[in-house]
Amino acid sequence: MGDADITLRHLARRRPEDLVRALLPEGRPVEVLGWVDSQVTNIERRLDKAIRLRIDGEPRVLHVEFCFALRDDVPDRLFEYLGFLFAALRLDAQGEAVPPIESVAVVLSGRRQRLPTTGKRCIAWPGRPFSGAHFRIDAVYQRTVSELRARGSVLWLVFAPLARNATLAALRQIVAEIHTGAATAEERAELYTALLVMATIDPWGHNLLKELVMMVEDKEEGLLRRTPIIGEMIIEAERRGEERGERRGEERGEERGERRGEERGERRGEERGKQQAIAELLGRLFARRLGRRPTAEEERSIIERARAIGPGEVEDALLDLEADALVRWLAEPLRTS
Repeated sequence: MGDADITLRHLARRRPEDLVRALLPEGRPVEVLGWVDSQVTNIERRLDKAIRLRIDGEPRVLHVEFCFALRDDVPDRLFEYLGFLFAALRLDAQGEAVPPIESVAVVLSGRRQRLPTTGKRCIAWPGRPFSGAHFRIDAVYQRTVSELRARGSVLWLVFAPLARNATLAALRQIVAEIHTGAATAEERAELYTALLVMATIDPWGHNLLKELVMMVEDKEEGLLRRTPIIGEMIIEAERRGEERGERRGEERGEERGERRGEERGERRGEERGKQQAIAELLGRLFARRLGRRPTAEEERSIIERARAIGPGEVEDALLDLEADALVRWLAEPLRTS
């Protein structure tokens, strides 16, 4: 989940209003105050999945968790995060009331049968009144392309490859809408990156990634070929297309063996693409924190640490550490134990 999570969290931080608008009841005045930023240094969890709001003038906090699937550990993770979040909000409130919190799990894949709209984590003794937490479930992969488009933001268009009725024609329109709806060329590249990462999840077996890659490249007329993740995907898709052409007419047994090799190559190419997406996003985050691009050594350190300890941990360091401390951390020998 690391590649999808880091991509989506990055986009959500750009467009918190668009994220919130789709997850709250319509018709109520909402003011987005910003992401929760606590001074609690002994809580080693990022709080940037929670947004401070005012709804009808009253303070609220919305916690959003992107989940690859609604696995059995999701309620535990949400409940655990709520504990850290409540502790941080309580300390920051300095005697004032802690704002009410609502959690939403945005689910990217899973069973075909409709998921429930709410989940819970009960910690009470059997037979006792409920004690624990409820959370809402937004199964975006069970939405249609029209439902995602109706949310009114390019942020939600990146989930279109997950939609149960996604088609080449629909995604062609989505690519065009992202092209015109992105605020800057940089944001457009990030939105297309997220779109392609979502296509690798493919919960319904649409198998549209290769065509989607070419759509993006055609729309951008070569610009995105120079973006690491997309450029890698384009090259990989072209290579696979050439190999398929060369293999036409070969005997059936050989074709089966080559097909298995092709599938392995596809998986390796997609994995390389995912890793490069993470490296690109972490590099941009570094640049925003320090006002410059990372050096070659710093970039290598970022990639090595993302592979060794996970991209989420590296993202936390990029967000938590001051500039000088961050540079020192990247220069230190990598410790994984």
